[in-house]
Amino acid sequence: MKIAVTYENGEVFQHFGHTETFKLYEVEGGKVVSSELISSNGSGHGALAGLLADRAVNLVICGGIGGGAQTALAERGIELCAGASGSADEAVEAYLRGELVNTGANCDHHHEEGHSCHDHGEDHGCGGHDEGGCGSCGGCHGSRLEGRNVGKTVRTHYRGTFNDGTQFDSSYDRGEPLEFVCGAGMMIPGYDAAVANMEVGQTVQVHLMPAEAYGESDPEAVYTFELSQLPGAEAVSVGQRVYLRDPYGQPVPVTVIAKDETTITFDANHEMAGKELNFTIELVEVLD
Repeated sequence: MKIAVTYENGEVFQHFGHTETFKLYEVEGGKVVSSELISSNGSGHGALAGLLADRAVNLVICGGIGGGAQTALAERGIELCAGASGSADEAVEAYLRGELVNTGANCDHHHEEGHSCHDHGEDHGCGGHDEGGCGSCGGCHGSRLEGRNVGKTVRTHYRGTFNDGTQFDSSYDRGEPLEFVCGAGMMIPGYDAAVANMEVGQTVQVHLMPAEAYGESDPEAVYTFELSQLPGAEAVSVGQRVYLRDPYGQPVPVTVIAKDETTITFDANHEMAGKELNFTIELVEVLD
């Protein structure tokens, strides 16, 4: 497992999008075996997700982070523990002990609440549930995406709503465009496809079916365990977002959907799985 911490002078740097240095920790058997410092080379927050993915990072520990950056990490299959402070080394040790708490996107009004990053100590498989790469965004693009913006770093503003008009996210509310590489798999397929041929200054409205967004909800990604199998599970409650370990030792986010005196049930589907989504997208800038 590889953990990246936003880093400055030995401390957890408090603004993910402006991170100049990351400290990478290689973890084996729940222990740090090596570490190194890498430069972000001045990348924006969207490109930072690509940088970390290229380094095979599984988890980011940081201070403040916006919803756009959180989305960029999620689309790369990188887990997040935000809201950390103090010593970077101690933050990693706290995570490995199951004591670090994720505040979620805490630089904006993103819809997702933060929950504990506790690992309940058992290495349980998830039936092939893929948290990396395109698995977290509802599947790979069915064919190679083409368009004037494919392969370029772009910045977009967007507003996302459900079919009943309820807004679930908005870069306008945060005042910061979302930056990503179009067609690189950082975004859900329908969003990428919508941006591929846009012109700077253009605004489009798109309606995405689940296959173009986060995929259909998979009933096989729902798991029930005996409470005795998961030390610490007695402390969590229905609706809470927690992490289990897959067979490779990587954290898998799940939601507690049921619990009784003897068993607990988790849903490993993405929280947006099975939902139709609507986006208003404005192409603000094409950087290269």
